[in-house]
Amino acid sequence: MKRFLAFDVGDKTIGVAVSDALGLTAQGVETIRRKSWDKDFSRIKELMKLYETDAFIIGLPKNMNGTQGERCDIVRDFAERLQKKCKGSSVVFWDERLSTVAAERSLIAADVSRAKRRKVIDKMAAVFILQGYLDNIGMRVGAVSEEK
Repeated sequence: MKRFLAFDVGDKTIGVAVSDALGLTAQGVETIRRKSWDKDFSRIKELMKLYETDAFIIGLPKNMNGTQGERCDIVRDFAERLQKKCKGSSVVFWDERLSTVAAERSLIAADVSRAKRRKVIDKMAAVFILQGYLDNIGMRVGAVSEEK
């Protein structure tokens, strides 16, 4: 199975997570501090090579009522630029509503200080985005396997 890189795209940072080789679990990788398009994509290319993947799961920040606003346009622009820089890559958008809230709650439950939470929240949000995607495709694969 191929690995996936997941992104929680913000104006100042990009949270990054990666799947394991079996596509079962998501692990946090890092938070990229955004500097410029070229530097952002250069780091992403390094991660692609390190984790041997060309498949991306990108959190799509829909509104709570399911509509797509300005933030979705910004994320879609990021994805288009990413695909141009990383030719042959594939992108899947994943509904990221409440991923940051879930990450925050998880960190609070783990008694992580407010200062440390700020440093890792975007990476953790990417983990929640990717794990949601992996769980979804795992359920579909499991359903197909059970039918046989």
